[in-house]
Amino acid sequence: MPSPEPSPPNLLFILADDHGAWALGCAGNDEIVTPNLDQLAAEGIRFENFFCASPVCSPARATLLTGRMPSRHGVHDFLHWGEGVPADAIRFLDGQPTVPSIVRAAGYRTALCGKWHLGEGMEAQAGFDYWRAMPRGGSSYYRVPLAQEGKLENHEGVYATELYTNAALTFLETQRGQTQPFCLHVHYTAPHSPWDRKNHPSELWDRYYDDCPFDSTPAQAPSPDFLMNQPVSPEARREKLAGYYTAVELMDKEIGRLLDALEEQGIREETLVVFMSDNGMNMGHRGLFGKGNATSPPNMFEESVKIPCIISQPGRIPSGRVERGLWSQYDWLPTLLDYTGLSDQTPAGLPGRSFASLLRGEVGGGSECEHVVVCDEYGPTRMLRSSEWKLIWRYPAGPHELYHLATDPGETRNLFHLRGHEETIERMRRELTGWFEQYASGGFDGRQLPITGKGQRDVADRPEAFDYRFPEAWLPEV
Repeated sequence: MPSPEPSPPNLLFILADDHGAWALGCAGNDEIVTPNLDQLAAEGIRFENFFCASPVCSPARATLLTGRMPSRHGVHDFLHWGEGVPADAIRFLDGQPTVPSIVRAAGYRTALCGKWHLGEGMEAQAGFDYWRAMPRGGSSYYRVPLAQEGKLENHEGVYATELYTNAALTFLETQRGQTQPFCLHVHYTAPHSPWDRKNHPSELWDRYYDDCPFDSTPAQAPSPDFLMNQPVSPEARREKLAGYYTAVELMDKEIGRLLDALEEQGIREETLVVFMSDNGMNMGHRGLFGKGNATSPPNMFEESVKIPCIISQPGRIPSGRVERGLWSQYDWLPTLLDYTGLSDQTPAGLPGRSFASLLRGEVGGGSECEHVVVCDEYGPTRMLRSSEWKLIWRYPAGPHELYHLATDPGETRNLFHLRGHEETIERMRRELTGWFEQYASGGFDGRQLPITGKGQRDVADRPEAFDYRFPEAWLPEV
């Protein structure tokens, strides 16, 4: 008799904020303490080449929820928030199918705990039922606004990462003994700045500051090819890294609490656990402290676009595997729906492809694809990246970049203006252009919008939607 089909799994989707792919013990960083994420990788698959859709928070988060590219869902830059800012009152994802809306229609109960940053966030939206969202920004890890039943509550004195975990554990308690599967998103603000001592438990911050050599992150000189914030002093570098490493370690601790709750309820093997970041992060890499908008024009360096991704479900997903194929946030929605038996609910016209066969351990799934590329965008800055090459094309007239990653993984030599690469550039440019022409949408196409990395204030096709003023912090010293 054939074995019965497994029940649809629960989903615990954990999203970090500005977590570089390099900042994990299981990724080879021997200074940062991440035992729970390391164990999650040992029990599942860790992706070495997983990429964001855009190297800044809001557009990447919108893509994770919709499967669409920024030039179609319309969120191109980090969304400004505050009194009188149009973006703060706009539901940017209204009318667009999302992961939670699709699985909710299939019988899942859905929940969001933590950072939203996709416009108006006081009320549940995008298909979520349970809503404990941080709708607006906070400049402190110890003073955190959370929306609950349409009211904004400021939580004083509780570390933000712990607060989001507490909300998620409360949701899990409501699910105890239920047969209805759940889709729980936990969106941490860690390890995003601020990184100063007062924003983190001082004992752990001091341990990193006093005892860690921080050899795992390079102290590089800024690139002369980009305009960027002023270089930091060695002392400031140490302070930033102490805060960043502290935030990562404490997030790992809270992830351990979530995993322990699944074990305690006896549902760990019934739950697909996913860990990702919204975008990558430079913490001294190339002299930068930031992501795509740490430079002008925005950059597509590997540290900015590559993110950590770990996926685990004991008994269903192979354990201890490192996947080296190229995948991206575009692929997440079709993969999840395929893995949960809902592939027929995948919206038409999405750019991503499912890697569910890889998760199921099927022969031929994953890295064996003959032609694997990743496209990325930050407004008029666009990237095509294969296993061997990376082309960065900026509209309308550059500067453009070409790197041969097979021999120059650190992207130290721009080959774009050197003879002998014309055919490679033309081939990749055609592929890049064709991909965006297929999946972009009219007035939301980033090629024609003044997106500079300074933020988005309104719907993309409205006048003055983007903040394109030149920041004083980047003016050269005279």
